[in-house]
Amino acid sequence: MPVILVTGVMAAGKSTVAQLLAERLPRSAHVRGDVFRRMTVSGREELLPDETPAARAQLELRYRLSALVADEYARDGWTAVVQDVVLGDDLPRYVARVRTRPLYVVVLAPSPAAVRHREASRAKSGYGPWTVEALDASLRTTPPLGLRLDTSEQTPEETVSAVLTRLDEARVA
Repeated sequence: MPVILVTGVMAAGKSTVAQLLAERLPRSAHVRGDVFRRMTVSGREELLPDETPAARAQLELRYRLSALVADEYARDGWTAVVQDVVLGDDLPRYVARVRTRPLYVVVLAPSPAAVRHREASRAKSGYGPWTVEALDASLRTTPPLGLRLDTSEQTPEETVSAVLTRLDEARVA
């Protein structure tokens, strides 16, 4: 079974889209990358704009763990839908970590204005010291892997339909 990575900036709709996508597939698991961050109870360093070596190491651990879990679900006959913020040069490194084939990458790329609107309407706040513009700049310089969707004007359901219709374009391995 395949692995599908759904990535984008905070408030791009990753959690909602990944959950809805997993629900539309016959046998699937939703692997939430942030769960691995929250498992670190003591000594956790949040990834901030001025990245520390410890924060980078913890992010790399999170990526390794989610890739391993996705591979194990796929090996056992499940489609693993992974959802996490994987941007910039981290994206090709993440792709290299996943052993399962086929592997699909879906990059949700709504406009900064749409992200600001979505962030303002969420119960949680993901940005803290980050700005929408800074993360959007990282998104825009992310290597062109998989299917990149401008979801600014789409509902989550429309995004999932677009992903399923264009899944072949998302295949990276």
